Amino acid sequence: METFGESLRRWRGQTSIRALAARAHCSTSHICDLELGKRLPSRQTAAALDRALNAGGDLLAIAFADARPVIPWTSAGTRSVLNDVTKDALVDRRAFVAQTGPVLAVLAGGWQALPPGTGLEQTAGRRIGAKTIAQIEARLPQLRALEDQLGGATVRHLVDAELRLVTHLLNEATYTDTQGRRLAGAAGELARLAGWASCDAGYHAAAQRYWGAALHSAHSAGDPVLGANVLKNMTLQLLDVGRRAEALSVADAALAAGQGGTARTRAMLAVRKARAHAALGEHRECTAALAEAGAHHAAGPQDNDPVWVRYFDDAEYCAQVAMTFVELGALAPADRYFALALDPHNGLARGRDRATYLLRHAAVQADLGDLDQATAFARDALAHLEEAPSARNGSRIAEVRTRLAVHRADPAIEELDRQLAACA
Repeated sequence: METFGESLRRWRGQTSIRALAARAHCSTSHICDLELGKRLPSRQTAAALDRALNAGGDLLAIAFADARPVIPWTSAGTRSVLNDVTKDALVDRRAFVAQTGPVLAVLAGGWQALPPGTGLEQTAGRRIGAKTIAQIEARLPQLRALEDQLGGATVRHLVDAELRLVTHLLNEATYTDTQGRRLAGAAGELARLAGWASCDAGYHAAAQRYWGAALHSAHSAGDPVLGANVLKNMTLQLLDVGRRAEALSVADAALAAGQGGTARTRAMLAVRKARAHAALGEHRECTAALAEAGAHHAAGPQDNDPVWVRYFDDAEYCAQVAMTFVELGALAPADRYFALALDPHNGLARGRDRATYLLRHAAVQADLGDLDQATAFARDALAHLEEAPSARNGSRIAEVRTRLAVHRADPAIEELDRQLAACA
């Protein structure tokens, strides 16, 4: 299907960008970005360009071709989307991102501007107490740890089962408004984690469905910072699949939703925005976002940090800055920050993440011309790859194998290549 940028170039034909900008009352740089896929059009911009080019609604239709029925942002809507996702998202094995630009823009960009969620008090089946809800909440860190240690493909069934339990309670139990918000918050974190596990396993359409349910749940819970974390996950998925303009749009929405969060939370969100700018080749904007992330990170951990953000420590911060420099093609600073992130004493301990960053560091070393160090990092990654399999790491393995390909005449490198291929 033709993208908006491709359609805009086709309709513009021999009309100059300057002339079109004058007719549509927008800047030439914005039109260039739209044609290159660096930005997404608003409804107003799409309509103005459609009129200026006499496209007869074609541009507007393409811009919003994927609009789907809108699920209301109410308690009933939250239960509806949770019922839908727990019905069959687990067996949705589509490996592509189903939602396109306009849908993502509406979902992400409009979410934090919604009015407060409606009351969640319900009188239905048996009453549940605070102890039950506390037990559900206490399991969330354990599930996050298992997903980190074993990989998404192994753990997503367990997370989905927990989400079905909480969805059942939201549908069938009696609870107060406060209890309902806590249940919705638990559902939001479980749906976020199920989405991340699905993304890690390569099931991208299922991940998006879970994250849509997570955003609805976070809204019902009155927890915009949880919503910001969901949007951060969506940003990383979009970067993984090369949809950079959409990634930046969602990263912007995450930062906006997380403005009330702690310094560590805002550092985490800002560095993801920096990566999106880097992927688009926007050096100045990337530098500004990195400076914002650094300023927030310097504030250090706080007692009121959400439990789920505590993984974003000094090592993870350095790893994300390194990944940003990789996107920019700045190999020397990427090398320095990877070294800090992977320090044997204070570096990352999570197996899957350590494998990810070792592989990226190996690729950087190969590009810097240090074959011995590149192969050493790749070998170090092998044990972690076996410990926590990840479809996302398949692309990192491919990067390293491509760089080592010209050296396969060396028996040691040929053996390393065979081992990496087995982990892909």
